[in-house]
Amino acid sequence: MRSETLLPIGKVDPGLRDASLRLDLLEVARMAREVEELGYDGLASGETKNDPYLPLVLAATSTERIRLTTAVVIAFPRSPTATALIAWDLQAMSKGRFVLGLGPQVKGHIERRFGIPWAPPLPRMRDYILALRAVWNAWQHRVPLDFQGEHYKLSLMVPLFDPGPIPYPDIPIQLAAVNKGMCHLAGELCQGLRPHPICTPKYIADVMVPAIEAGATKAGRDLAGFDIVPSPLIAAAPTREGLQERIRDVRARVSFYASTRTYGAVFRHHGWGALVDELHRYSFEKLWDEMPKRISDEVLDTIAVIGTYDEIAAKL
Repeated sequence: MRSETLLPIGKVDPGLRDASLRLDLLEVARMAREVEELGYDGLASGETKNDPYLPLVLAATSTERIRLTTAVVIAFPRSPTATALIAWDLQAMSKGRFVLGLGPQVKGHIERRFGIPWAPPLPRMRDYILALRAVWNAWQHRVPLDFQGEHYKLSLMVPLFDPGPIPYPDIPIQLAAVNKGMCHLAGELCQGLRPHPICTPKYIADVMVPAIEAGATKAGRDLAGFDIVPSPLIAAAPTREGLQERIRDVRARVSFYASTRTYGAVFRHHGWGALVDELHRYSFEKLWDEMPKRISDEVLDTIAVIGTYDEIAAKL
């Protein structure tokens, strides 16, 4: 088992109503060195208030051992060729330590935050991953680029834009997922799965792992070396008194996720379908302050990991 932490180190969940600060890029090199010195196996960079790749560029030049992962980059606003190029550079810079974590994002964000036309994410992601590999193959083996998919068609790669081979061409891809379809795709095509923080151990074991195995069976693949990288919601503090504020923030986040139908499968698997429907209605009515009140201690304890600093490691 490997351990990984997310930039910035020491970050706590700010809840939904309090905006967290963006990552100070001038501190990334120091943080990355500290993570490596602490004995972690990996460092991850997400896509919220910063570009997900830039922190890993800084980390690649200041570390020697840890894996560097996007956790995750939103795939569809970027063309496969653009993603292939930055991944190629990061893999070369880090001497083979880069892992490309990809996610699809929900419809509202794709259309209204990124301005990208919506398409069903599962076939689009399949196309995206295969297109990435076609571009990398063209660069590494000096063969013509010819990918003809449903969503992406790539057939032009002239020498001016071809970076050529690198010593570490096999870039692992990890896929963010909640529902069975993406898990199946990860098992078929990818080197790992990154369950959404809302996914519980029971949901991962009952739903996600069988779907991964089915995907691998379809592809005739062995899952040896396949990584499942959970990143649970955590509420932790030095004391019981301080823990209450962290619990409040995580409860708010759970209520937000429960209101989003994309994540409803997890709640329904635990028998909480009525809660999903209720909170979805609350979100349309903008009853943000009421939503956390609907999250019972049972729901919270099932989804989040909660404890003081002395307790949290054992609970994880």
